[in-house]
Amino acid sequence: MEPHYKGIKNALSDHLQLAPLAPFPYGVSESAHEEAMKRVLAIEDDKDIIELVRYNLEKDGYQVAACSDGATGLAQLRKNPPDLLVLDLMLPKLPGLEICREVRKDVALNRLPILILSAKGEEADRVVGLELGADDYMTKPFSPRELVARVKALLRRTEPGSVNEKVIEIGPLRIDPASYRVTREGKPVTMSTLEFRLLHFLAARPNRVFTRDQLLDGVWGTERFVTPRSVDVYVRRLREKIEADPQHPVYMKTIRGAGYLFETRAS
Repeated sequence: MEPHYKGIKNALSDHLQLAPLAPFPYGVSESAHEEAMKRVLAIEDDKDIIELVRYNLEKDGYQVAACSDGATGLAQLRKNPPDLLVLDLMLPKLPGLEICREVRKDVALNRLPILILSAKGEEADRVVGLELGADDYMTKPFSPRELVARVKALLRRTEPGSVNEKVIEIGPLRIDPASYRVTREGKPVTMSTLEFRLLHFLAARPNRVFTRDQLLDGVWGTERFVTPRSVDVYVRRLREKIEADPQHPVYMKTIRGAGYLFETRAS
């Protein structure tokens, strides 16, 4: 770790130590509180960063486990899936992008929120990470406060939908907001939670054009950290999953200079 990054880590950690941990809410036992704690797995080979992530997330009430190489991390994911994954890209034994691919192919894991934490900060790196299934992307060095905020935002956005929301059936597609499940011609479509949220947002408001900023507000919410370019990546991923020909989409249409719509008039 570079010296200036150690300084950032130490300064922020010392500052955060000034704020005591909040007591358990009145009437809630410690054991009940522990059962409700969200579990985070960090796959990262830098011990200093692991400790920084662990300290700040545990201080905010999360349970944190860590693995220092990609192969061990993927095995741990499959054995005991967490509520959220913090993932480095440059890992020994198995790179982070390959872990993304494996997670999104696995029916038992494909809805897992993934936050990439990487020293690779070019826009092309971010796009590749999002295209392979990451839900958010942070670059090193990073602010621990921002890391905690992003983890909270991702977990909030992956809460299940209301059981009262109606199933949407359009052509061969069936979109169930209560279970976050999508089928095409009766076959399940593997989809991350944020992919589902974007699809459902558009399909529930058919034949209406939304700008990228409107989609960010509606799907990612006000506590968002992704950019308008991220919407393009998610739309491309959805087309590959629900369209017979992603290059000539029937449903996920681009309105040049305006935004995107979910077309149903042809169904």
